[in-house]
Amino acid sequence: MRYIAVERRDPHLWITFDRPGKLNVLDAEDLPGLLDVIVNLDPGVRGLVFTGAGTKAFSAVMNIETFVGMDRASAKPFIGQLAGIMRAIRRAPVVTVAAVSGYCLGGAFELALACDLRVAATTAAFGLPEIKVGVPSVIDAALLPGFVGLSKAREMILTGDLYTLDQLPPHSIANVVSEPGLLDEATGRLLERTATHTRTVTAAQRRLFDLWLNQPLDVAVERSRDEFAGMFGAQETRDQIASHYRRITGKIPVSPDHPTPWEQS
Repeated sequence: MRYIAVERRDPHLWITFDRPGKLNVLDAEDLPGLLDVIVNLDPGVRGLVFTGAGTKAFSAVMNIETFVGMDRASAKPFIGQLAGIMRAIRRAPVVTVAAVSGYCLGGAFELALACDLRVAATTAAFGLPEIKVGVPSVIDAALLPGFVGLSKAREMILTGDLYTLDQLPPHSIANVVSEPGLLDEATGRLLERTATHTRTVTAAQRRLFDLWLNQPLDVAVERSRDEFAGMFGAQETRDQIASHYRRITGKIPVSPDHPTPWEQS
């Protein structure tokens, strides 16, 4: 990938949009590689962080040259690639975080919304300027009303303007606000709060978020019961419960059907 850097910082994978001279925009040929990284995570990865090189911009995602000469036939597969990346982020089995400094525009803003959590520098500015270019905001822009409310979302999308954190409803976009030079540290501290959970339970919880967003309440509740029951088919779940039980009670749990490593020793 020409403008994307991937770095393993155990147990997390950091994906950096790396074109600081041009607001960290990507070219279309970067998209298949980005999707591949997200979909094919190493089993040891517990968190996925997206960020931008430097402090001026998170990203505007796509170079404007991408749209020059595009027609109906080429537009649909292109936006399908972006939609696939957003979907992969929403369905990844690990916690996803956007660490945002400076401009976070268009598809990059949608990517940040697709993530579980957002750490934003005080310099962060968000916007969906597609309407100014002549195209609508699509795919994960659909998430925006859930963050800022329908009225503000309509304003942001129909004006295409930039919005700093103080112009948005409190606590709507950023889970953590940081000084620009401390963004990585603030992101690391947030990730530490999720690091002790099993990947099995994190993946299940993330599937439930997707279920809650896309299904009526009764359906979501019913299907969540299956998700809960399915957890107990994983040894990792039983080990975590046994460890937690022992830590709280000082006793070794007894489970004749599924002995834990401590019972076997």
